[in-house]
Amino acid sequence: MSWELFLSAVVFIASASITPGPNNIMIMTSGLNHGVKASLNHLLGISIGFPCLFIAMGLGAGQLFETWPFLHTLITALGLVYLLYLAYLIATSDPTELKGKQRQPLTFIQAAGFQLLNGKAWIMGMSAIAVFTQAEQAMLPQVLKLTAIFAVFTLLSCSIWLVFGQALQKVLKQAHHQVIFNRVMASLLVLSIIPSITHLF
Repeated sequence: MSWELFLSAVVFIASASITPGPNNIMIMTSGLNHGVKASLNHLLGISIGFPCLFIAMGLGAGQLFETWPFLHTLITALGLVYLLYLAYLIATSDPTELKGKQRQPLTFIQAAGFQLLNGKAWIMGMSAIAVFTQAEQAMLPQVLKLTAIFAVFTLLSCSIWLVFGQALQKVLKQAHHQVIFNRVMASLLVLSIIPSITHLF
């Protein structure tokens, strides 16, 4: 991978990672509802789960989907259903749940496993592989370089969204404000899956 291609990949991954998507919206909502400390397992699940998914994509998932295209469609469809379910849970949270007394933040395993169903993660990862790898060079070193970039910016961007979510606790002090916020976040979560829906159909 040339330096020019590497720098282009950094710009692409940085911008794609920081923009609103299922991971960022969910981690920000967790920051508001549970705080940074209680959401660390969620954060680590995303930060480790997505790079692992990307390595799998780079080292064979693409070929697997070319052989059995229905697998990609199936994973995308399951992801869309699961995201809609999460949006429903967020939208219907009541004030006691917002204070973390009932519903708990995602665990490490849940957050890492969610990456398999995250349509944005698949689209972003496959796009990076298609655009920023060169067929004439060994694939493994290129995939590992891109994975390292993704790991850094996934952790950085999700941390920013998480801290921002916790900071909103000071602004959204009243229960009905928190309910409104969660419903807005649920709506944004639904909107964030529209690109995945268009790719599915």
